Amino acid sequence: MEPFHPIVSSPHLITIAGNFWKRPLDTTRYAVEQRLISTEPGVAVLLYSQRPAGPSVGSMVLLHGLEGSAESGYMRSLSQAGLEAGYTMHRLHMRSCGGTVKHAPTLYHAGLTSDVLAVLRFLAGEEHVPLHLAGFSLGGNVALKLAGELGEHAGELLTTVCAVSTPIDLEASARRIGQPDNRLYERRFLKRMLARAREFGLPETQLRGIGSIYAIDDRVIAPMFGFRGARHYYATQSASKYLDRIRIPTLCIQARDDTFIPFEIFRHPAFERNPHLTLWVTEHGGHLGYLSRRRPRFWLDRQLLSWIGSRQPVSGEVSSTDSGSPIFSPHFLR
Repeated sequence: MEPFHPIVSSPHLITIAGNFWKRPLDTTRYAVEQRLISTEPGVAVLLYSQRPAGPSVGSMVLLHGLEGSAESGYMRSLSQAGLEAGYTMHRLHMRSCGGTVKHAPTLYHAGLTSDVLAVLRFLAGEEHVPLHLAGFSLGGNVALKLAGELGEHAGELLTTVCAVSTPIDLEASARRIGQPDNRLYERRFLKRMLARAREFGLPETQLRGIGSIYAIDDRVIAPMFGFRGARHYYATQSASKYLDRIRIPTLCIQARDDTFIPFEIFRHPAFERNPHLTLWVTEHGGHLGYLSRRRPRFWLDRQLLSWIGSRQPVSGEVSSTDSGSPIFSPHFLR
């Protein structure tokens, strides 16, 4: 992989720049097909699909982060790069996102893998090319958790999994984003989360006084899914609990200066003992802020496609779960 040279070294500035940087996506040459996919009785999620100009070399499903969407910048730029490289690109809206509240009996949460699994199975039934899954932030937690849940059977469905800027320990990350230096971000997330809860029809009495992501997880998300509060939700749905079970090539990219996610959680022993996991650490990048100082700007997209391409089975070859070797030796994280 190429070294990352950030456009700015400040984690806050690069996080903000990464969020607002214009990322063109050609929807003329690569027409967008919008489909509602039924994932279980009474639930449908919205999928945006685009196909390359020539034969597809593979198919990629992208998962957005907290209160993101298929239109999030990182989803758009990776889709453009993937299409140009010959991949079919699918941008998935999480449950209740993309104007689909009426198609969902609940909101989404950070460990809700059932919808993603249903979409992957649907796509595997209509496409006969290698299938890859990439998640960003909250979507990365979903992707890693699903890979762990599938365990030995993951290779029957997926070729690779990628996760970027991922809160693999949900409680530690919720506590970190609640710190004063992140208050601006937390307020922005919270405003959107409360708006979605109101759109869903939750009573104002349930939402009154909620002032943090931890609080909304504790009072809204946890009871909606049967968890005993935020701590039970975090403890059972964090990807860190599933990393040892992953059995397909899986890449995690994480900035040491991510202002939302404490880097200490990536000292998880699974990154040393599970040969299927590769952890690539950059000194800078903030949270999903991988803008390069030099052109081309979108460093992250190049790295993901390069790594995925190196594990793409040759035409006619059976997909393998060989993970290759870790980028850094174990002592790097100590």
